[in-house]
Amino acid sequence: MPELPEVETVRRGLEPYLKGARIDKVTLNRANLRFPFPKGFAEALEGQTVVSVGRRAKYLLIELSSGQTVLSHLGMTGSYRFAERKLDKPPRYYEIEPTPKHDHMVWDITHPEHGHLHLIYADPRRFGFVDLYDRAENSPYLTGLGPEPLGNNFNAAEMAQKFVGKKAPIKAALLDQRVVAGLGNIYVAEALHRSHILPTAHAGALVTAKGKPKIMLEDLASAVRQVLLEAIEVGGSTLRDFRNAEGGSGYFQHRFAVYDREGEPCPTPMCTGTVERIVQSGRSTFFCPVCQKKP
Repeated sequence: MPELPEVETVRRGLEPYLKGARIDKVTLNRANLRFPFPKGFAEALEGQTVVSVGRRAKYLLIELSSGQTVLSHLGMTGSYRFAERKLDKPPRYYEIEPTPKHDHMVWDITHPEHGHLHLIYADPRRFGFVDLYDRAENSPYLTGLGPEPLGNNFNAAEMAQKFVGKKAPIKAALLDQRVVAGLGNIYVAEALHRSHILPTAHAGALVTAKGKPKIMLEDLASAVRQVLLEAIEVGGSTLRDFRNAEGGSGYFQHRFAVYDREGEPCPTPMCTGTVERIVQSGRSTFFCPVCQKKP
């Protein structure tokens, strides 16, 4: 599934061509993706102007002049592209040879600067979905989400409040979207390595008896932000043989320190460890048993 950097890359790629554009026509080439399209979806969008293109956690949020918001989740293989032009910040990755049979939704739009365009949503496996809300905050997908890890409300003190007495592994705690929104398996593994914390350590062990964050939790908060910003800068990570609208891909996978590097030397300077893999809650966890430690 795409994580925050991949979705943010999509948002940044789409925004210059969608914001301010009028939606002239919406074509749905099938009745459903992962879930059915909302009843009257196409009719609700047609004639509206896109006010903003935002993101919350791993969801794209397209606000319309009607006050409604289109919520989009890419699933495993969902992607957006424009038929007429390549994107300055190409969103995510594409199959090497995308075929029209996977183009499930098309928006005909007119942008005041870029003219007439066709925005295409393709999804070979159809694990993504699109929904429409009168008020985005009423979406069940957004209710109860924790702070954005790149926002001002995300910090070690805020995490410490949620970790007090928590015996769950720190990796599981970070993947809990109620603790922090948008984090996934890849970037949690990388952040824990940078902050030298074992993924099996209890989350509560990172908090003092007075409920304050320990130094390792301060380091972790900084590492989370740093890893995400670096990933966004290079367009996210591509883990499959997929390409983006320009024929390229996200490149952060070339900077992975531990993720998917089982058996390789730990890249931490002076560390003699070898990256190991374990399974936590059915998902692979990669870490260095030498330089990553319990609090």
